[in-house]
Amino acid sequence: MIVHKPDVHIWFVTGSQHLYGPDTLEQVTRDSRAIVDGINRAGVVPCPIEWKPTVKSAEEISAVLEAATADRRCGAVIAWMHTFSPAKMWIRGLTVLGKPLLQFHTQFNRDIPWDSIDMAFMNLNQSAHGDREFAHITARLGLNRAIVAGHWQDPETLRRVGVWARAAAAVTEGRTARFVRFGDNMREVAVTEGDKVAAQARFGWSVNAVGVGELVERVARVGASDLDALIDVYKKTYTIDAALLSDAKQLERLKVQARLEIAIRAFLEEGQYRGFTTNFEDLYGLGQLPGLAAQRLMADGYGFGAEGDWKTAALVRAMQVMADGLPGGTSFMEDYTYHLEGGRQLVLGSHMLEICPSIAADTPRIEIHPLGIGGKDDPARLVFNAAPGDAVNASLVEFGDRFRLVVNEVKTVETPHPMPKLPVAQAVWVPYPDFTTGLEAWLWSGGAHHTGYSTQIGTGHLQVYADLLGVEFVRIGRGTSLDEVRMQLAVQELLAVRGHRR
Repeated sequence: MIVHKPDVHIWFVTGSQHLYGPDTLEQVTRDSRAIVDGINRAGVVPCPIEWKPTVKSAEEISAVLEAATADRRCGAVIAWMHTFSPAKMWIRGLTVLGKPLLQFHTQFNRDIPWDSIDMAFMNLNQSAHGDREFAHITARLGLNRAIVAGHWQDPETLRRVGVWARAAAAVTEGRTARFVRFGDNMREVAVTEGDKVAAQARFGWSVNAVGVGELVERVARVGASDLDALIDVYKKTYTIDAALLSDAKQLERLKVQARLEIAIRAFLEEGQYRGFTTNFEDLYGLGQLPGLAAQRLMADGYGFGAEGDWKTAALVRAMQVMADGLPGGTSFMEDYTYHLEGGRQLVLGSHMLEICPSIAADTPRIEIHPLGIGGKDDPARLVFNAAPGDAVNASLVEFGDRFRLVVNEVKTVETPHPMPKLPVAQAVWVPYPDFTTGLEAWLWSGGAHHTGYSTQIGTGHLQVYADLLGVEFVRIGRGTSLDEVRMQLAVQELLAVRGHRR
């Protein structure tokens, strides 16, 4: 479930000009309506496409793009040039557009009508060079945008439009998203630091801290009926050892997590927050670190970052928005330890407590164990193995004046051996293109140890997300070589230096 899902439409804007006369423009209208209807019927775009009248002048272009920017229900804009639409007409409108943009490079007809093609057909079906004119001006203006080329009835083309729409939804939500940090971040840790003003300027995220005391007060106000109702949910949803439920001390520990879940959920709902962070070093007044509570809130669509890692909390939320309705799961993750047997190297991903049950292979178990860090009481948590399959690990890192999104494609596998003494949820994977290259490329890229992990979305979603935001992007996956990654990083560093000097 995704909380606070916005009710948005994507506007479809078709470009032309008055030069071609009313008959041609009427056909342009019919064709663009048919394309919009076709995309909507295909069901691959997660929100409705809304047709807009053909724009034929600088004034009409500015009006529709200004309206798109102002309309809260407009989540993004698709632009298509059916005929030639002189690009100088688009300058004013594009410079004020505040919504994610897709240039859809398609044409109405799939085939050239070899036997009947004439100049009337050519004047109508000019997308091949009309879109080149449009692409030139977007490139010259340096706009962040996406491009999809292909016929509008081709399933692969439509799939890519759907990928863009999901990334655009995450970008649009991010521009007004709020994230709360319960306390500060873990002391002396570099990757949980960052410039929150720069992040708000780039992504739109508002990130602020509240004292843990505010949460302590809310926990104390949780009513007995609400607490009992949530414990019943736990019993129906997860596997719980009867011995735990019959042990008064252990049951009380479980109730502590239930109180935390109720209190945090209420705080997030009232403040319309999209995610949160906690920190085991900053729990004054709380008896436990939120474990089960954080896991369940993540499963309901709240972004999460441990140790105060607000960048990862926001990234996890963005990935959840992109993944909405797709099979699989998305979670906060950490590369924890390695298996280095020759030819069978593996990564064990886990965390102290907070891995989302959406990635579980089977019904999670509620267990209570010592945390072993932080000096607090033993918290309840969900324990499970992650489902096998292809996944991505993504890390958003900051380099002072810019951000970089590092993505590693991985193959999650079934746990090769039981781990009866590991009291936490975990995933075991092989990084692409291979263990050594994948790890070294990640380290050269500055990727953090906290990540967003997903079996629902892929590199394509995250690439488009980075493109729409103007964020550096590094892909580590099938076919990647370390030399290519290091060259890409060198180019990014050079461009950053040039941009700073200018």
